Formats: sequence, C-alpha cells, structure tokens
Amino acid sequence: MTAHFHPYTEYLEYPVPEMQRRAAEFYAEIRRRRSVRAFADRPVPRAVIEQCLAAAGTAPNGANLQPWHFVVVSDPAVKQRIRLAAEEEERAFYQERAPQEWLETLAPLGTDAHKPFLEIAPYLIAIFAQPYGLAADGRKVKHYYVTESVGIATGFLIAALHHAGLATLTHTPSPMGFLNTILGRPEHERPFLLLVVGYPAADVQVPVIAKKPLAEIATFV
Repeated sequence: MTAHFHPYTEYLEYPVPEMQRRAAEFYAEIRRRRSVRAFADRPVPRAVIEQCLAAAGTAPNGANLQPWHFVVVSDPAVKQRIRLAAEEEERAFYQERAPQEWLETLAPLGTDAHKPFLEIAPYLIAIFAQPYGLAADGRKVKHYYVTESVGIATGFLIAALHHAGLATLTHTPSPMGFLNTILGRPEHERPFLLLVVGYPAADVQVPVIAKKPLAEIATFV
C-alpha cells in the first residue's frame, strides 16, 4: 500500500532566543516532576485524562502501527483487585525473587510490598504493548520496535499528566500478567507498566535525590 503525503504546515520555527527560552522553561517545568507514593483520593476530571492520553497517542512509533493500548481504571472494585494481585507479586519479589543487591538499593527509598496508593489514587492507567495487531479480516499484523514505541508514548503521557498538574507513579510489579486477567485484555498484549495518577497527598514526602549532571548523561561529538 502506497503512503499518501501532504505538506507539513504545522511546524513552527522560533528565533534562537525564543528557542532557548522555551527549552529553559520546559526544563524548569519537567524538573519539578517527582514520583510520589502517597495520593489524595480527590477526583480528577476524566476530560483531563483523555487529553493526556490523546497526547500520548501522538508519540513516534515503528511504522505508525501504534502498538499500545491504555486501560484507564477508576472503578474502586477493580482497583482493589489490582492492588491485591500486585501486592501478592510484590511480597514474592521482596521475600523470594529480589537479589540482595537490589533490595539494598531500594532500602533508602523505603519501598515495600504494601501498595495502598493503588486503591487511593483516582486513576490507574495500565499500559499494554502489542507485538501484533489484528486487521479487519482477522489477519495478524506484526508490529515493530514495540518496546521503544510504547516507552516513548509512556514518557509523553507522564509529561502530559505532569503538565496538567497531576502526580504520577510508575509501578511495575513483576510479573504483571494479572492485569490481562483483571482487565480483560487478550493474551498477546504484554503489560508494560501501571501508572498511578492523581493529586499528591497533602503530607506527601519525597526522597532527597540528585539527577546526574548533563556532562555525565550526554556527549557531544
């Protein structure tokens, strides 16, 4: 099938001082983002979540096959099922599967198998990666660069939610197959990440951490 093209008229070029200002403003905005583990139970308008998901859907991806699916959970009963299943996996992780080195790395952050935020936060967004899609006639359509594509879309989503004024937490209990069962997703979809979304609790605290300086994360040649 031949692709159709049209002129790209939505690109905006800015004068260099404006580019520098916008880049600095975005850095100042995004550096405020922190993962939190205590959420308020205040409701969040669904329209806000929808707009942020629409932004995530604009992410670049392999062959524009868009190999992702987002399941937005607000039903308290479903959130409770997810919490119980996640905590079961987390207990097994902390008690049996996690290497001692990893447990020592996590210790300063104070994380454990107890995940009350999965019920308290107004929204959980389960992100699924699709190794293939289904055509209208039922044929399998292979997807390419699935992990990379879904990772980029997830980054867009986290940035959009932060920009809208919400807090997030990336949660990855392992394994996450229970999400397919609870949320009714097909077997071929792979749970990628569970994103907890809402307002931070009034008394929330975050660990004192530092990000690597630019010189350590980037090389110009």
